[in-house]
Amino acid sequence: MPSKSGSYRPAFLHLFRQYKPSDAAADIGAGITVGVIALPLAIGFGIASGATPAQGLWTAIIAGFIISVFGGSRYQIGGPTGAFVPVLAGIVAAYGYDGLVLATLMAGVLLVFMGLFKFGAMLRYIPYPVIAGFTTGIAVIIFLGQAPEFLGLTFQKPAHVPELLMETLRHAGASQWQTSITGALGLGIFFLWPKVTARIPGAIVAVVCLTLFVHFTGWNVATIRSKFGDLPSTLPGWHFPAVTLEKLRDLMGPAFTIAALGAIESLLSATVADGMADTRHDSNAELIGQGLANIAAPLAGGFAATGAIARTAANIRSGARSPLSGIVHALSVMVFVLFAARWAGYIPLAALSAVLMGVAIRMAEWDTFGEVWRGSRADFFVMFTTFALTVVIDLTAGVAAGLVMAVVLFVRRMEQISHVKILTAESDFESDGANSLRGKVVPEGVVLFRFEGPLFFAAVEKLEFALKNHGGRPRAVIFRLRHVPAIDTTALHSLEVAVEKMQRDGVEVFLTGVQPQPMRVLYRSGLADRIGLDNFCAHLDEALEACRRIQGHQWAGASTAN
Repeated sequence: MPSKSGSYRPAFLHLFRQYKPSDAAADIGAGITVGVIALPLAIGFGIASGATPAQGLWTAIIAGFIISVFGGSRYQIGGPTGAFVPVLAGIVAAYGYDGLVLATLMAGVLLVFMGLFKFGAMLRYIPYPVIAGFTTGIAVIIFLGQAPEFLGLTFQKPAHVPELLMETLRHAGASQWQTSITGALGLGIFFLWPKVTARIPGAIVAVVCLTLFVHFTGWNVATIRSKFGDLPSTLPGWHFPAVTLEKLRDLMGPAFTIAALGAIESLLSATVADGMADTRHDSNAELIGQGLANIAAPLAGGFAATGAIARTAANIRSGARSPLSGIVHALSVMVFVLFAARWAGYIPLAALSAVLMGVAIRMAEWDTFGEVWRGSRADFFVMFTTFALTVVIDLTAGVAAGLVMAVVLFVRRMEQISHVKILTAESDFESDGANSLRGKVVPEGVVLFRFEGPLFFAAVEKLEFALKNHGGRPRAVIFRLRHVPAIDTTALHSLEVAVEKMQRDGVEVFLTGVQPQPMRVLYRSGLADRIGLDNFCAHLDEALEACRRIQGHQWAGASTAN
């Protein structure tokens, strides 16, 4: 749970609070289960990301261990994920593995700073249509990216989906029937096996069964060994990339993309875990843990990692009680690498492609498109634009466009609920006696304005129009602000100009029911002092009474002088 003091406190430090031997047994069982699930995914995501199977496995080991020890979620399982595949593959294609290592290191540093400066809460403000759009876009990229291996095609894969799709269709006639059947069987096992039992993951069953099938039938199907050689069964050693100022400049954009995507997915995964297990994660500690993992993993033979939603959910369903299960998961994968890696060489690439295609199908949120279409067409277009640009161009373009559209849409909606109007007894809908104008006499020469909703730059035109078109020159103006939760600098400037003009004309200005945020803004800007703190009234009745008090001598004196 989040630290009360706001200081960095990873979830692992809560491990031994009321921890029992039965909890340890449950954690060990869950960790081994998730470790088995992670094996084919780590290998598959490693290959799909432009790296090697061994690098995918070491990413699961190192990042999984560090995220469990230093992260802020009790049940988070970290490692390579599908969301990173198009991003990392693009970096490897453009800058090589060394470029990927350096970009990941830079992203890790960014994530640590995001956690230290408490950016965790800010990432909650990314709209759901944007998240659903890029998640589904990534799923399409993964699915289509695995099609060549699924069909047994060999060609240089283009970096973008439209070109990849065209090349796949162009070479479709050269597909290998044995490879295609292997892939189809794998996809069928992946989806049908859970109907038999959920205790053993379909991904594991598909990989094991197809590995045995291809081995004993002698089919000519590409395997990990035939393409990458035997997996090393030793520790990876350290890998330090060459660093130059030019490389840092070139990789700043990819590093930011890795950091942003890693932060979003890890916090989404932690939130899903909270919903399943009724816990609370510390988002800032989680970002620090993710950052440390992305610094360590590439230095030890891996690449970028983040929280894996499906593996985290499987961890909870398997009975996990603490971060110890994530540690056991990492150690289980390491035991496989050190003592059984040579057997992985027999795994058909078509089997891994089938598993990744199955993951992509489950990852896509097609149902959400229909739900959002029925609820809000504007949100649908935000989601569809994010999805389309993610697939056609890249993830950065999709998310950027989606966020811009979402912000514009939000501003438009806020502008629609912001109003500045003349207030009369007949037009007042307020039922609160002290704040209502119903049945009350307004002193002569007093004009009242009703403000509704947030006052910000998009509502300034309404403010200026109302102040300029109320008719005549009043002797006093009352602004009822009790329904204004916030005011920004642009609206404040317009209000300052209006108040300054009124005061030059000898108009008394009163404000009623000012909420805390607008009051702070008015006070810090000095406008509160220029208006006069005595002219800030708790409610409308108090402001009307103040007008009546000054009506007798100030306005009467002005009439005598005339």
